[in-house]
Amino acid sequence: MGAGHAHKLYRHVHSPVHDLPPHCKLTAVFSFVLVVVLTPREAVWAFALYAVLLAGVAAVARIPAGFLLKRLLIEVPFVAFAVLMPFVVPGEQTELLGVSVSVPGLWGAWNVLAKGTLGVAASVILASTTELRSLLLGLQRLKLPPMLVQIASFMIRYGDVITGEMRRMSIARRSRGFEARGVRQWGVLAKSAGALFIRSYERGERVHLAMVSRGYAGSMPVIDEVTASGTQWAHASALPVLALVICLLGWTV
Repeated sequence: MGAGHAHKLYRHVHSPVHDLPPHCKLTAVFSFVLVVVLTPREAVWAFALYAVLLAGVAAVARIPAGFLLKRLLIEVPFVAFAVLMPFVVPGEQTELLGVSVSVPGLWGAWNVLAKGTLGVAASVILASTTELRSLLLGLQRLKLPPMLVQIASFMIRYGDVITGEMRRMSIARRSRGFEARGVRQWGVLAKSAGALFIRSYERGERVHLAMVSRGYAGSMPVIDEVTASGTQWAHASALPVLALVICLLGWTV
């Protein structure tokens, strides 16, 4: 998989959550999100308990609340969609802050916001405690189709290559006094986009030829064999197991 690869969401600290094998964390997060989705939307208290569980995991992982909340802004488009639901979903009407809204729409908005926020928060915690390279190794360990793992690996690394190329081209334009102030500068930006595509395509060909010359035949060698002990699986399963208990109570209470 190559050298270690960190990303902006990852926090370089030591914690019990950071030390868990990646495939354990992937399984735990997937199971937790699945349980949250299966929880009845009327069990409002259950979602509050889910939030407490995630807050506990974040505390153990030494993730500050501000860091987590800032990363949750990615779900703003879904929030905007949920806000519209009480006004567009037909059904029984009720008064909320002096405005007539749909009862089914309110429940639908709550369902989207609660489950979406919890899912995004769990994903942010996973990304904050696991490097991209480790995530790929975890997916490989979970027997995800090798081709999908390779595509994800190339996409991540090639994204960094393109970003670096864009940064160098931007510096070159600014060093020549260029500033995109209006429509007249669009032509220069269009030419830059074309040059970026050509450079990226050529870089991809060179990388592929280099891989083939080193024996690449359609599969990546496994350099690190990631394993997990029973204790580590038990620690990772604590979150989804507790969430499952809450879910079952939400259906019965």
